[in-house]
Amino acid sequence: MADAKVIPFGDEPRSRRGRPKAKGARPARRTTPLAPVPEQQDAPGPERQDAAAPGHRPAAGAPEPARPAGPAPNPTDESEEPAAVAAEDGGWERRLAHGLSFLRRRITGDYEVDEFGYDQDLTDKVLMSLLRPVYEKYFRVEVKGVENIPAEGGALVVCNHSGTLPLDGLMLQVAVHDHHPAGRHLRLLAADLVFVLPVVSELARKAGHTLACAEDAERLLERGEVVGVMPEGFKGIGKPFSERYKLQRFGRGGFVSTALRAGVPIVPCSIVGAEEIYPMLGNARTLARLLGFPYFPLTPTFPWLGPLGAVPLPTKWTIQFGEPIPTDGYPPEAADDPMLMFNLTDQVRETIQHTLYKLLVQRRSVFF
Repeated sequence: MADAKVIPFGDEPRSRRGRPKAKGARPARRTTPLAPVPEQQDAPGPERQDAAAPGHRPAAGAPEPARPAGPAPNPTDESEEPAAVAAEDGGWERRLAHGLSFLRRRITGDYEVDEFGYDQDLTDKVLMSLLRPVYEKYFRVEVKGVENIPAEGGALVVCNHSGTLPLDGLMLQVAVHDHHPAGRHLRLLAADLVFVLPVVSELARKAGHTLACAEDAERLLERGEVVGVMPEGFKGIGKPFSERYKLQRFGRGGFVSTALRAGVPIVPCSIVGAEEIYPMLGNARTLARLLGFPYFPLTPTFPWLGPLGAVPLPTKWTIQFGEPIPTDGYPPEAADDPMLMFNLTDQVRETIQHTLYKLLVQRRSVFF
């Protein structure tokens, strides 16, 4: 009797292992235990991409990878809009809603106008929107030190004046409105001529400008407003191009007296770039007297090119606000001290002039 052959448990019999395979048959695959698949998997790396390459087959018994719910994205499907277009459409929808809300308030009278005629709703929604492209795209204004304006309470911003037309005041207003961390509004003191011109007078009042007099300035400062003044007046805005960036006389220091009475800080401000928008080469004084203007400018383009000559040159602007000069430490009677007013006026003027020279040295070009 032949010895019995012991077959280990789990092994195939010799007869099966030794059975010849059919021609062309594939060898049997061995199944190995799979590692647990996490619920969330990161994007496939290079190794996974190789494993998922065409022709790769998953191991026998392995579950198929989870597929995202819904139909697979089709890159050629034009019905799906890109995210940028959707965001842009949402922006236009938001603007349209704000515009309709503004019109409703204007029709129903649901807006406020203060005692000076300032219409904040109209200024924020319309006037600033019209000036902002000129500020950002045309003059490309760069603002420095706007945080020197106090976040609350009154303050007097004193600035140089230039440019033949008072565009510097409007750009200064946009700079404070758009860049101050606390969103302050600048109330400019304007000359008498502004309030006698048709249309211009009404728009100036709506934008918050008021007459350049001590009474109006003190009332605004006591209410905690930021007030802007340009002491050079017509002497600065109408000076010839040969005297550009040379400050004219700052009057008798009335703005210092106003700041002392209100106990608010004085913030010096310097603007570079406005001098070159209308290079004033001459002044037709006879024509200016006939028209009732303080000067009639003659520039390289005006009046020779007609209306086109009134288009300003696209210079690059810089507006810098200096360190505030406090006035609350002086006694109430200090506003009547002529020597103190002279010293403070000279300090503000010298600060602005020095900053102008510094900015001019740093400037690479008039237009860049």
